[in-house]
Amino acid sequence: MITLPQGNKITQQEFVELVESNKRLIYKICHVYAHTAEDKEDLYQEILVQLWSSLPAFRHESKFTTWMYRVALNTAIAGLRKRKTTPLRTELDEKHIAPAEPVYMEGEPKDPVAELYAAIQLLTPIEKAIVTLYLEDKSYDEMEDVLGIAGSTLRVKMTRIKDKLQKLTSL
Repeated sequence: MITLPQGNKITQQEFVELVESNKRLIYKICHVYAHTAEDKEDLYQEILVQLWSSLPAFRHESKFTTWMYRVALNTAIAGLRKRKTTPLRTELDEKHIAPAEPVYMEGEPKDPVAELYAAIQLLTPIEKAIVTLYLEDKSYDEMEDVLGIAGSTLRVKMTRIKDKLQKLTSL
């Protein structure tokens, strides 16, 4: 049992239920910040560990989901930074080389969702965070709480991100 700052206690089972009811937002962050199925699973596990270990610091100053987003996004972005500083050494052959965007045959209908997510992969980490929250239908006030970015700045960034995504896709 963990005692939270307001004196509330939460059991492991209650934590599991909270995560289970909000797992969609964790999956979305994993999908945006990780590329392979293994990386997505690793990031998901890493986020769960961070959520559990950070739970005693949750002060109820925001909604649980807002706090959960903040922890999940920070974990994903920290993981990106860590991977960038750790050199990856591997032998490359054709099976390891993936196209930067979906490849479609002439006349084949494009999958707009796959095309959108491929374009999102080309954004910066903060742009990915903003888009993830936007796709979750979060208000600019909620985005401001999660990201710590002023609402007016978020609106400008979102307009620029939409323009960038439109140029990267045929949407």
